[in-house]
Amino acid sequence: MSGRGRRASLPDAGHKIPEPLSADGLVVRHYNAQGRVREYDFATLPVAEPMQRSLAALFAARCRPGRWNSHDSSESPFEGLRVFAKFVSKLEESPRDLDELSVAQLKRWRVSQSGSNGGYYVFTSTARLLRADARLQSGPVAEELARRMIVPKSRVQSYSEADFDQVRLAARRQFRAALLRIEDNAAHLQQWRQGAFTEGSRPWLLGEALDILARTGDVPRYATSDGQRSIPRRYQEVLGGRRSEVTWQRLFPTRLEVFGLGVLMMAEYGWNLSVIDHLEVPRASPDPGGDGHPTYRIPLDKPRAAGSRYETRNVTDDGADSKGRLITQALAATRFARGYVAQHAPEVDRLLVWRSKFPGRPFRNSQRQAPVGPFGFGIQKDHVAEWANLEGLSGSPFQRGRRTVTAVDRREPLQHGQDTHDMNYALVDERVRADAVEVIAAGAEDAANRARRAVLVAQIRDTPDPGDVSTATADCSDFDAGPHPAPDGGCGASFLACLACENARVHPGHHPRLVHLHQSLTSLRSVLPEPVWRREWADPHARLEDLRRKLGDGPWKQASAHVTDADRTLIDLLLTGSLDT
Repeated sequence: MSGRGRRASLPDAGHKIPEPLSADGLVVRHYNAQGRVREYDFATLPVAEPMQRSLAALFAARCRPGRWNSHDSSESPFEGLRVFAKFVSKLEESPRDLDELSVAQLKRWRVSQSGSNGGYYVFTSTARLLRADARLQSGPVAEELARRMIVPKSRVQSYSEADFDQVRLAARRQFRAALLRIEDNAAHLQQWRQGAFTEGSRPWLLGEALDILARTGDVPRYATSDGQRSIPRRYQEVLGGRRSEVTWQRLFPTRLEVFGLGVLMMAEYGWNLSVIDHLEVPRASPDPGGDGHPTYRIPLDKPRAAGSRYETRNVTDDGADSKGRLITQALAATRFARGYVAQHAPEVDRLLVWRSKFPGRPFRNSQRQAPVGPFGFGIQKDHVAEWANLEGLSGSPFQRGRRTVTAVDRREPLQHGQDTHDMNYALVDERVRADAVEVIAAGAEDAANRARRAVLVAQIRDTPDPGDVSTATADCSDFDAGPHPAPDGGCGASFLACLACENARVHPGHHPRLVHLHQSLTSLRSVLPEPVWRREWADPHARLEDLRRKLGDGPWKQASAHVTDADRTLIDLLLTGSLDT
C-alpha cells in the first residue's frame, strides 16, 4: 500500500471522480470524502498476476462515491485480501485466478480464520468481495462463499457499577477543570472588552493577553535572536509564567480534556467513539414553551450504519440533571477554539476542538480532518492509552463503557437494531445475565420477539383527521380493519395496544395523556414484581419510550406540563381496567 494520506486535488463539482483502477489494472486509488487519495498496489500480493488483477477490479468497484467513503472502509478489506493471498500462495496447487478456486480450498480458508474476531472479519469481508465476481455467483464455490461463519463470542464485557463510576468520575473531574478554567478566563476577557479595567494595570494586561489569545490562538510572543519565540516579560508576570497551563490553556481545552468530554458523552448518550469523534456543532433553539431552555439538534454521522448513516438527536437543557446540559457545557468549553476555526476554516463544523501543545507537526492521517492552525479535532485512537494511563485505568473506556450503557443501563438499542442488541450486547454480557436470570430463563427468542412487538407502529401526525375516531390513547382511522377484531365486529384490542396498530394516529392532543401514561407505567415498575410488570406492562411502556424518542425531549417535556385532571382520570381508569375497549 502506498500514498499514505497523500492529499489529492478532488475534481470540482460537476466533474467526474477519477477512475479508481489504474490503466495496468494493478493499482487502486481510493478518494475519500475529504478529497485525499490512498493507493493500494495489488502487485504486492503474493498470488499470480491474473488473480491480482481480478482482486483489484473487485476492490476498485467498492472505492467509489456511495460505497466506501472513508479510508477506514478500504484499509481493513485490503489487509484481509493480503491475508487471503498469503493463504492462497501456500497451497500445494495454488490457483492462478479466482475461477480456479475449489470448495476444498475455501473450506480450509474458512477453518484457518475461525475462532477469532479478526479472522471472522477477514473471512467475511473477503468473501463479500469475492461473491461480486461474475464467475463466483453460482455453483458449489458460490454456495461455500455464501455459507455463514459462526460469529465468535465477544470478549468485551460491561463494567461493574463501581468501575464505571470510576471512569465517569475521572472524565467529569478532568472536563470540569477545563470548563471552570475557561469560564473564569472568559469572564475576565469579557470585562476587559467592556472597559472594566484601568489601562496598563495588571488586570488590564491580563485581559489584553487573553484577547490576543482568543484571536490568534496564542499569547503575545516576539522573535528572539536565536530563532525562538518568547512571551514578553510584562505578559509573563500577569499570566504566571510561560507554561501552557497558564498561557493558552486559559481559553482552550487540551486533547485529553476533550477526550474526557467524549467519555462523558458516551456515558450520557451511549454514542460510540466514531460518532463522538465526528460530532458537528449542535444548533440550539428555544423549546416550544418559550421559557428559554435550549433544545439542541445534534447531527450524528454513523459510518458503519446499515441504512442511512446520518440521523439527528434532540436534547433539551432544562436543568443541571437534564441530557442537554452536557451539550451546553461542551459548547462553552470549546467556544474560543471553535471561534478560531470558524475564522480560518469556516467550512469545518466540528464540536470537539482542542489546542495542540506542539502545533505545526507534520500531519499524515488522510482519514482525519487536518488541523487548523494549532487546533486539532475529535478523539484520536492514540489518545486512548494516554488518557487511560493518566487516570490509572486499563484499556479504552469506549467499548466497555458503551456496552455498559447499552446493555446494562438503558437495556435497549441505541444505534443499532433489536437483533444486534440482543445477540451482540445483551445475551453475551455477564452482568446482564446475572441481573436478568428470569428473562434469560424465559428464553432469548421470546425476549427478542417481545421487543420487536414493542415498537411504535401508530403514525405520528401534526393535526387530527376529522374522519378518525378518538380513543383513550390515539385516534383510529379504521375500527373494523384492525389486527384484533372482536367476535361481534369492531376492534377487540385494549386501548393500551393502540400504539401498536397501523390504523392509529397520534397528534399533539394526545401527547399530555401519553406522557402521563408513560409516567404511570414507570411508577408501577417500582411496586410490582419484575416478571409481573414485564408480562402486563412492558410492551406498552416500550412503545411509549419509542414515541418519546421520536418526538424528542423538548416536546415531551412540554407535553408533561399540560397534563390535565381529565387526562389523569382517563389513564387511571385505563390502568385499573375500568375503561372498556
